Parts: sequence; structure tokens; C-alpha cells
Amino acid sequence: TQQYQPAVCNFNPTPCKDPTDKLFTVHGLWPSNNVGGDPESCKIRNHRARAKALEPQLEIIWPNVLDRTNHTAFWRRQWIKHGTCGYPTIQNENDYFETVVKMYTTEKQNVSKILSSAKIEPDGIKRTLADLEIAIRNGTDNKKPKFKCQKKRRVTELVEVTLCSDKNRAHFIDCPNPFQPGSPYLCPTNNILY
Repeated sequence: TQQYQPAVCNFNPTPCKDPTDKLFTVHGLWPSNNVGGDPESCKIRNHRARAKALEPQLEIIWPNVLDRTNHTAFWRRQWIKHGTCGYPTIQNENDYFETVVKMYTTEKQNVSKILSSAKIEPDGIKRTLADLEIAIRNGTDNKKPKFKCQKKRRVTELVEVTLCSDKNRAHFIDCPNPFQPGSPYLCPTNNILY
């Protein structure tokens, strides 16, 4: 899941401490189930801490948007809550973060680049859900992403895009568990600010 930094800050009750970049960055790598809720906070099976050498890359692709002075606590929460549930595909904490770097930088899973390739730039204009979905599908072997929107003062913004892959991380798949009608995160068919 990747988050659009300005929208994340717009919908956070506490203002972001630093200016945001107009791009999507990693929010997390979240193992999921096809049916039912997603697993959380699973047993740590193999203790191998995150390599410090990854941190410069992680600060760029996976910043703590809400507090850029504390990336490591954010990463740690993501590992404990979500990454631990990726076993055996995700072997340990270091593998979790290496996987995120690889997916974002070399496996065509950078949402900002995918949208830009479709000539959809973060210009602060209203878009249709169909245009956003077509652009993402064109970059993910025609697989359905999951979109998260939020609305404030009659303006709906695109906040997150989730790209899904099979459990071996080899192929994109249609994302399971879309937001249902009535959810505050369901994106409308048009007038989505990005």
C-alpha cells in the first residue's frame, strides 16, 4: 500500500511536521487473506533485524510522513503489525524491508511512476475513478488495485493505492476486499482530487 503524502497530511488530526512531497510513498507491505480480515501481529519466527544499510533508501521510499524525525518507530510498527504475518514468504525483518525496497524500485510498483506514465500527474485536479484505475491496471498487468479516498469539506482526495501480488510476490493479482458501499474510504466514481 502506498500513500499520497499531501492527502495523508490533509486528513491527519495533527498537522504534519514537515512539508510533504507530491508523490506516493510506501505505507506498508501487508499480507492479506482473500476472505475475512487481514492477519496482524503474528509470531516472529526468525530474528534477523533490519540492516542499517537499508535505511537511506527506506527514508526516501517509506518515510514517516507524519513525523519525519522518527522513521524507525514507524517501520518497526509496520514490521510487528504486518510483516510478521508474511512468513514463510517473508523470512524475517530484514527480508521484509528488502522486499519493500525491491518491489518499489525494481518491480514496477511505484504508484507515482505508474500514474505519471499514464499522464496523470499530481496537479490537484479532479479525476475519475475509471481514469485512475485504467492507469494503474496498465502498469500492473491489468490487475485491479484497491483505492482509499477520504472526504473533508465536500472534497474527496485519493489517499492510498494498494497493489496486490500473489503470496510468492511473482505476479500481480486483483486486490481482494475492496471498500464496501457506505465505507468512509470508498472512492466515488468522479471528482477525486489528485
